[in-house]
Amino acid sequence: MKRKKRKLKIGKIISIFLFIILILVLVYFLLNKEKSLKKELMPKLSDITEVNTITTKYELKANITYEYNDEIEKDKVISQSIKEGSEITKGSNIDIVISLGKLDKEKLASDNINELGKVPIMMYHGIREKTASSTGTTGGNVDKDGYNRTPEAFREDLEFYYEKGYRMVRLEDYIHGNVDVEYGKSPIILTFDDGNEDNIRVTGLDEDGNIIIDKNSAIGILEEFKKKHPDVPVTATFFVNGGIFNQEKYNEKIVKWMIENGYDIGNHTQTHLDIKKATSDEVQKEIVYVYNKLEELIPGKYVKIIALPFGSPYTKEHENYKYVLSSTYDGKTYETEAALRVGWEPEVSPYDKNFDKTFLKRCRAYDNNGKDFDIEMVFNMLEKNKYISDGDPNTIVIKETDESKLEATDKKVITY
Repeated sequence: MKRKKRKLKIGKIISIFLFIILILVLVYFLLNKEKSLKKELMPKLSDITEVNTITTKYELKANITYEYNDEIEKDKVISQSIKEGSEITKGSNIDIVISLGKLDKEKLASDNINELGKVPIMMYHGIREKTASSTGTTGGNVDKDGYNRTPEAFREDLEFYYEKGYRMVRLEDYIHGNVDVEYGKSPIILTFDDGNEDNIRVTGLDEDGNIIIDKNSAIGILEEFKKKHPDVPVTATFFVNGGIFNQEKYNEKIVKWMIENGYDIGNHTQTHLDIKKATSDEVQKEIVYVYNKLEELIPGKYVKIIALPFGSPYTKEHENYKYVLSSTYDGKTYETEAALRVGWEPEVSPYDKNFDKTFLKRCRAYDNNGKDFDIEMVFNMLEKNKYISDGDPNTIVIKETDESKLEATDKKVITY
């Protein structure tokens, strides 16, 4: 009898315990259901700080543009595409316009803002692991013609550009007229020809299968610069031959890593062909080969830009030049958006009437005691006529006296 009573008592305790658990579960469900039914509503955004807070909190994909506005203070919100009081959906898109404040033409003039100024497209080839003192050449050159630099010199070049107020932009953005550089700074474009191994030398794979990059290769130095200056974009365009980066074991991993980390890859013909001396069949065959190879490795993610080997041909009137820009060969049709010469001096603004993306000049990144368009000479020249940004990629600020030089554009033009 006692045992039976004890069992009943235990059973009752268990029943009460299970009942309490059930109540708690129901309460938890109801509370969370109420919370889930509660809508998150968009506030009226006031300034850039609140914009950053809200977009981060709800993982919104923000497209932020800037406009001058005589009525609204700098950094305040002019408009937002998700209206105040609307329900917020996590991860949705939102367009936001931020005020640059009242347009101060006197300040634009005193800061010499000039978006019709010249832009340097710097031409590099290899980064050879030598010291400046061991090369027996001028400055940071490895070879007498200055096509290859030492790691030490390339590091100094990057710091020199930075201190001079230049900020890297993608070549592809430049040819499309999308120059996004902070106020008062100037765009610079870095290019590398030949797809040399020392552009991005891989020394092995880590435990996760990711490439390990030699710190003294071009990409290693650029990544080092990126960490040192997290406030600025770091990018470059690399033009490859048929061997890509001449590391067959790693080539596929290399090109995918480069695209994922903000670098671009373009065409330099299969065998570094001298187009002026080649047959039309050879030109088409070599260009198609590299485009096909890149399509195989990084489909749709390479740039349709060619760096002309030897800068050849030297005129667009050459009979082979049309094959640089487009053709159909062996069933494959290609369209090239832009072509780079070897060149010597900075190019014009992409908004200039004389801008021709199919035949762009470059500056050889070398040292020659301030002569023959070396780095020193080029940047001394640029002090008089360089592109200086107004900080807004959607407007073009120029001097009134330069209006006749401006190409027709959909962007807002501001003159002073």
